[in-house]
Formats: sequence, structure tokens, C-alpha cells
Amino acid sequence: MNHCMFDGIGAMEFVNSWGELARGQPLSIPPILDRTILKARNPPKIEHLHQEFADIEDKSNTNSLYEDEMVYRSFCFDLEKLKELKKKAMEDENGVLESCTTFEVLSAFVWIARTKALKLLPEQETKLLFAVDGRAKFEPKLPKGYFGNGIVLTKSVCKAGEITNKPLSYTVKAIQEAIKSVTDSYMRSAIDYFEVTRARPSLACTLLITTWSRLPFHTTDFGWGEPVLSGPVSLPEKEVILFLSHGQERRSINVLLGLPAPVMKIFQDLMMQI
Repeated sequence: MNHCMFDGIGAMEFVNSWGELARGQPLSIPPILDRTILKARNPPKIEHLHQEFADIEDKSNTNSLYEDEMVYRSFCFDLEKLKELKKKAMEDENGVLESCTTFEVLSAFVWIARTKALKLLPEQETKLLFAVDGRAKFEPKLPKGYFGNGIVLTKSVCKAGEITNKPLSYTVKAIQEAIKSVTDSYMRSAIDYFEVTRARPSLACTLLITTWSRLPFHTTDFGWGEPVLSGPVSLPEKEVILFLSHGQERRSINVLLGLPAPVMKIFQDLMMQI
């Protein structure tokens, strides 16, 4: 898969359409192939500060940690664990949060744990990157079946000492603000920024969370039934963590990631502290 072609939603619509054709059925979601819907403006208008592309100085020398052997693990967060995390986030006596989603609280928890495991310096800036589906946020909305990239990366940048020493609600709130910032104006600005710079998001001192937990892998059927299990063969970058739905009801989430062996040992211990 290449994001130049489509995002996860487009990919799964393609695979499920393939399954429908294999079963001799008509396409339930015919593809919309007009890529000009999201073309850059002429002239481009960069109206936002796109820190998702910014390079962060690695004051903590994290690259040296990755000289050790990489270890890959999967951590399952069932409904009880997810409820406990939400409860912990909402218990902040300052009343920072009115509510929080599973994605927001799990992303915050994992970002904090990884930051602690890497032993980043308190003054070290660290960046969280994640994709937001812009299909319903564009004005007008993207048409159903749009076959392309309808996502945009958003970011939260904090100092390591802030997210490791402050309550969980602080980091959840930072993630909520990042999601809130994704508007039609922001996404159009990001398209124009890329058109002008051709920059790739910097992954220095960064965690990139990819969530597949809402993608309909479970509905794919080529004629011999639904899949028993689905997931990636590997993770594309050392900075990437994947959220994957788990269980028959798909309400639990598997967190997949790789870390240097000594760092993973610390991370595993932190995962048990819920």
C-alpha cells in the first residue's frame, strides 16, 4: 500500500469491493476517482503553522538507543482496561476534561509510557503525530467512495517533562486540541504546504500513531467467509505504533510497536501500571 494512492479507508473500500466482485455482487460503494477535488490552490495559501513537518532537535540522543536489537510486542487493552484509563483521565481534580474517547486516552497513555521508557530529558520536545479522517471535515464533504487520501496528519508537541509529570488529563487535552485544530482551512493549508515544499513529516523525537481499529477488515469476504484475523506483516518505521481492533466484537484494542530491547522492558512494566 502506498498513501499516494489511498488511505486506509480507501484501501478497505477497494478490498471489500474486490470481495463483492469475487462473489458476483455489484459494488455497494462505487469509487469516485476525481483527484482534483483535493488539488492545491492556485496560488497556494499556507495559512497555518505546520509543525507536523518540523524537525525537533534530539537533545536526548535517542538514536543511540536504537543501536540495540529491536523487539516487537503487542499489548491488548480490553474493555475493562480502557474504562480504567478513561476513569483515570476524568478524575483530574482540576476538571480539565468534559469527556474523552478511547483513541484520545489510549494515545495519551502510550505516548507517556514510551516517553518514560526512552528516558527523554525533561526539556526534550516530543511530538505526537496521528491521522484525522477529513472526509466529513472538508467543505463540502468528500463524496462517499472518494478513492484517494482523505486524511491529514495533525500533531501535538510537548516537552517530555510536561507529559510525564502532569496528570494523564493534560496529555489527553493536548491530543483533543490537536484534533480540534483539523478544519477545512487547516487541511487546505496542509495540501498547499506540501505542494510548495514537498516536505515529509519529520519523525525525530516523534511518535506516529496509526489507528486501524475502525477499518472494516472483518467484512472482507472473497467467497469463503470473513477473516479470522487481520493485521500488518511489519511496521513501516521505528516511530510507528499501530492500534488494531481485537476480539469478536472488535471493542478491545491491540497496541503493536517495536522498541530497542532495554527500552521495551521498561515499556512493558509501564503497560502493567493501569
